Amino acid sequence: MIKNEASDRGQHIEDLRNAIEHRATWFYYLVQEAKKRGLDYDFASDAITACGCFHGDSKYTKTDDLKAFAPEFVSDNVRNIFEMDTEVTDDEFNITFHYCPLVAAWKKLTDDEEEIAKLCDIAMDGDRGICSTFPDFEFELGKTIAKGDPICEVCFRKKQK
Repeated sequence: MIKNEASDRGQHIEDLRNAIEHRATWFYYLVQEAKKRGLDYDFASDAITACGCFHGDSKYTKTDDLKAFAPEFVSDNVRNIFEMDTEVTDDEFNITFHYCPLVAAWKKLTDDEEEIAKLCDIAMDGDRGICSTFPDFEFELGKTIAKGDPICEVCFRKKQK
């Protein structure tokens, strides 16, 4: 069972969470309409990956240093929106999410927890796409709130040479 409780981080963070929920809502309806038309989830995964690659190429400073990448990837607003804890070393950048506004939106739209987990995995293709633009990094997704875990775990890791 999915548990996803937000803590009060102020009106500004609530407004940003609502904007992310809005994005998750239109993403949900886009996928549902595509399924009605006979498409599978691959179209969404491919599109979100392409979006991540675009952001990886245009939004972030190219580096092989996780300590330089980390503050660009997790701003103070993002940290508060997703209630994140982060830990960065020379070799790993670990992010723990304690809340997800995308999951919050999807739970308002469906009780199908398998569908929510699938949508989450597709949404994570954005981060996978970002990571793919950094040749020295690899991406690992661990636990997810969407699968009923109490947290989400994301790790960017330096590739071993």
